[in-house]
Amino acid sequence: MKAIVQDRYGSADVLELQEVERPVPAAGEVLVRVRASSVNAADWHIMRGDPYFARLFLGFKGPKARIRGMDFAGVVEEVGPGVGGMVQVGDEVFGEVEGSFAEYVRVPANLVEHKPSNLTFEQTATLPLAGNTAWMGLRDLRAGQKVLINGASGGVGLMAVQIAKARKATVTAVCSTRNVEQVRSVGADHVIDYKTTDFTRTGQHYDVVFDLVGNRSMGELRALLTPDGVLVLSGGGSFSGGALFGPYRLIIQGRLLASFSRQRLVVLEAKPSKENLAALRELAESGQLVPVIERTYPLTDAPDAIRHVESEHARAKVVVTA
Repeated sequence: MKAIVQDRYGSADVLELQEVERPVPAAGEVLVRVRASSVNAADWHIMRGDPYFARLFLGFKGPKARIRGMDFAGVVEEVGPGVGGMVQVGDEVFGEVEGSFAEYVRVPANLVEHKPSNLTFEQTATLPLAGNTAWMGLRDLRAGQKVLINGASGGVGLMAVQIAKARKATVTAVCSTRNVEQVRSVGADHVIDYKTTDFTRTGQHYDVVFDLVGNRSMGELRALLTPDGVLVLSGGGSFSGGALFGPYRLIIQGRLLASFSRQRLVVLEAKPSKENLAALRELAESGQLVPVIERTYPLTDAPDAIRHVESEHARAKVVVTA
């Protein structure tokens, strides 16, 4: 099968379309014929080995997982032993697993969910990682609470706005000038253009601040909270030449301060979950979550898709079709 493979860290030039062995599903796994995937910040972070401290976990000279991609939407081609009736051949499914920039991907059966009936494969492929991140960051929101989303025009941000509105919260979204109307169109009650207004100096306070950028200090973000407010950290940033900690500096600070603050500091770990995928499917089928796609690339051009996302030129989600 064809797949996007890398053997060393670097720019998108290190990514190559190669013929690799088609995976075989083991016990409890299914083989999915990938119809579409999407690009996430995680893809370029792993590709670059950035920030550098992450190489302690990813691999020193190159990533242990050679095939890029995290999201998938496709059709079940084979089922391994022990799967039972959980998933069947021919089912249209989606989920999150490493190696999805390929024609086939092997996935634990308990981590796939049936595709929303009203979405295309391309739309569905935008949901797993970004949707799971947005859902886990905001699922505890209560009706009437005020939430600020920093980085509201990205893949996670646009879903976060919609999920917050589905929870009946009042949403303030932060984005750049060119994205104001798009963010407003998915339901944001208030939109702050960070190019003209410093959102940390408006005098407003929020029950929840969901930071998806990592470009402001811990003090600035905490000052936006009510006394019992919650700061949720999940910054991905954009590539700016490599760094020791990059946007994860803020996340590390959050971990260290969490036990000493009256305000809750949550460092988000959005692990794959069938339960969360089911929640996203229900939101999509009810019309409360509508994926926004900026552009689509064929598998052969996946390196260009990642270049686009890592340079912060992307608006909404970028999709790769296999």
